[in-house]
Amino acid sequence: MKLYSTNLKAEEVSFETALINGLAPDKGLYMPKELPVFSKDELVSLKDGSYPEIAFQILKNVLKGEIDEESLKSIVYDAYNYEVPLEEIDENTYIMRLDQGPTASFKDFAARMMARLMQYYLSKENKSLTILTATSGDTGSAVAHAFYGLDNIRVIVLFPETEVSDRQRKQMTTLNKNISAIAIDGKFDDCQAMVKQAFADEDLKPFNLSSANSINIGRLVPQSLYYFYSYLKLRNFPDEVIFSIPSGNFGNMMGCLLAKKMGLPVKKILSSVNDNDEVPKFLNTGEYHKIEPSRNSLSNAMNVGHPSNLARLITLYGGEMDESGTINKMPDMDSLKNDVISISVTDEETKATVKEFYDERNILIEPHGAVGIKGLMDYREKTGDNTFAITLETAHPAKFPAEVEAIIGVEPEPSQNLLDIESKEEKMDHIDTDYAKFKKYLKEKLG
Repeated sequence: MKLYSTNLKAEEVSFETALINGLAPDKGLYMPKELPVFSKDELVSLKDGSYPEIAFQILKNVLKGEIDEESLKSIVYDAYNYEVPLEEIDENTYIMRLDQGPTASFKDFAARMMARLMQYYLSKENKSLTILTATSGDTGSAVAHAFYGLDNIRVIVLFPETEVSDRQRKQMTTLNKNISAIAIDGKFDDCQAMVKQAFADEDLKPFNLSSANSINIGRLVPQSLYYFYSYLKLRNFPDEVIFSIPSGNFGNMMGCLLAKKMGLPVKKILSSVNDNDEVPKFLNTGEYHKIEPSRNSLSNAMNVGHPSNLARLITLYGGEMDESGTINKMPDMDSLKNDVISISVTDEETKATVKEFYDERNILIEPHGAVGIKGLMDYREKTGDNTFAITLETAHPAKFPAEVEAIIGVEPEPSQNLLDIESKEEKMDHIDTDYAKFKKYLKEKLG
């Protein structure tokens, strides 16, 4: 497997190198040069498989030559030891609940796989690594838990102090050991910018920094798997499907696009966002403008004013966007808009959707999942397209107890893994958005 940089100024590398390094030397994001395309017979043969069985069969083709099959199978079955419920809304619409993992978030799917692959490669060469990751909510907790206790990997998580829920924060700040959490007096985009600057800082090269954000290709490849799983369980090849995906940094959407490139018959990808509507406006006008600072919305994990993965999206359709958000070459907009639709959903619409589904359907969702459902409803109303659709619930409602209770009048029942963190002591550091202070912190922490 060979991967290239979206900035097109770095050498092609192996999956192992892209995974461990995170960001390309030219500050671009790694993309696979080629992907396997699965035939009808190959996909049909997987229909009765469990989630780990399907994941293994897909990954052994994607990562062929990068890892031996026995090790890969062990990693996959260890990573995916929880359920993936598919809940019916009506005969033509299902919710895929990606909220049953250790941190009750879809980020568990990528983070657990990524941690185990990194450990596999590092152990082979007796190396160590420091993971720097920025989070708007769920990434940090998923990454922290996935890497927790690993001897050869340290994790430093940056999060916007006032824009994560209490449970999201506690999932990052109650672990300790090899996990450090930093509360930033700023926005997610500030956290992400400091992480990217640290990767490009020559003074920090000796500390062997890497990323577990969706800028790392190790996040996107595992995120393609649940699209295969849900399709195979609910549809018969080659019937088409629409996926509606709540989107912030657009990594989840890119996972779906990778699945489409590998032969999954995806008719449309609906990437629904909150009030941070820079991508819908770009697709509508052809002009891209970052939102600085990002807008604080109810679906806080999607408060992203400049999605990193937009560079990957543009590259996939023949364009080029640099790390600053400047488009140096326009993509094929007709093809892009034919495949991907992005819809902005307000907080009021989000609340109304949560309430409607609870009151009228007895289905409990949280703000992020509600954005995905509302985007699908708007698309169907506007186009009349009633193609079978799967919408993603990306976090457990109990991760946002105050927000959900304020809407429906009932506090969602937390899972045991969420209850366990309530009594644990929190430990975190505090830094403002001054990169020099962050750099000093890293040198003192890692030196």
